[in-house]
Amino acid sequence: MSTSRLRRTTLLLVVLGALVASGLVPATAAEREVWHTRVFANVPKPGFPAYVYVHPNGRVYAATYTNPAGDAMRSRVFEWTASGTLLRSWTVPDQDLTAARGVQVATSDARGRLVLLEKSRSRVLTLNVTTGTFQVQATIPDLPGGGAAIPNYAAWGPDGLYVTDYGQDVIWRIPSAGGTPQVWLRSTKLAGLQFGTTGIVYEPARRSFLVSQQTTTDPLDALRGHLYRVPVLADGEPGAVGTVWTSEPMALPDGFGVSRAGNVYIALLGTNQLVKLGPDGEELDRFPATPLTGGNGSPVPFDNPSNATFLGTRVLVANQSAVFGSAAHHVILDVEVGEQGAPELIPARSTLR
Repeated sequence: MSTSRLRRTTLLLVVLGALVASGLVPATAAEREVWHTRVFANVPKPGFPAYVYVHPNGRVYAATYTNPAGDAMRSRVFEWTASGTLLRSWTVPDQDLTAARGVQVATSDARGRLVLLEKSRSRVLTLNVTTGTFQVQATIPDLPGGGAAIPNYAAWGPDGLYVTDYGQDVIWRIPSAGGTPQVWLRSTKLAGLQFGTTGIVYEPARRSFLVSQQTTTDPLDALRGHLYRVPVLADGEPGAVGTVWTSEPMALPDGFGVSRAGNVYIALLGTNQLVKLGPDGEELDRFPATPLTGGNGSPVPFDNPSNATFLGTRVLVANQSAVFGSAAHHVILDVEVGEQGAPELIPARSTLR
């Protein structure tokens, strides 16, 4: 190799190394061991981050929940670069400050607006990140004989936005072009003993939804959680709810991500772990091996992890610390898993209004 070529190669490696260190170019899976964990970003007040959403624009978004001990702060939506640099934030308007508050950045629509689920008034909102404009798209109603509606997670599917309801045994469907929420699925399997229905991801190849459930009201379940698969029939109606996987008691499965290979990574809010399942529910691995401690090798342990969202070969995990309320633990964690995530479905007609 010539001296000039050697110098160019050395300079290229130095520059590439600096970019990787800065996070502008992600390290490859080969450079990080599987389950290697680091802090992606701190989450400012009011803290208590929920789901982390990776937008098609390459930026990362998360919003906040209320302090269980009580405060008068409205929820905020934060925006980070793909390397974890905080860029902007927006304060959510018109929340009921006398009620429990929280906002989940659930997905985005075909216009690029964030789709938000707002807890205090059970609303579905959009946020235009260019103009900072919030718009109410729908309000999830309380059903007769049920609890209070709590929109929790959402995913686009066949001709609509499908929203899980943590407080009622329901998955709602809102038409892609906007409109009144309709009950798409109501099942006793979605009824939780205080802890209800959480994550939802659409599987286009199977034409089905994966849905996580923290507990059920079945006494034989003994506070176990589940991952369900719900097929979408030819007429758009739900098929039979099938159990893919059952957790141990009080593991409290929350949000999850699906890899291109179909493996499912679920955050276990109750035991402070991540679990890796095969496409049909076989448990392949979990991290850390010991429950409850949350020790992950990073400066911040898992403390009520609430999701696992793919960014390259890593999953981003919102550390909610809902029980202990530790502000130092209100971070987004970056966990290497060694495989790419499945692309998110955002239909071209998913415009709401």
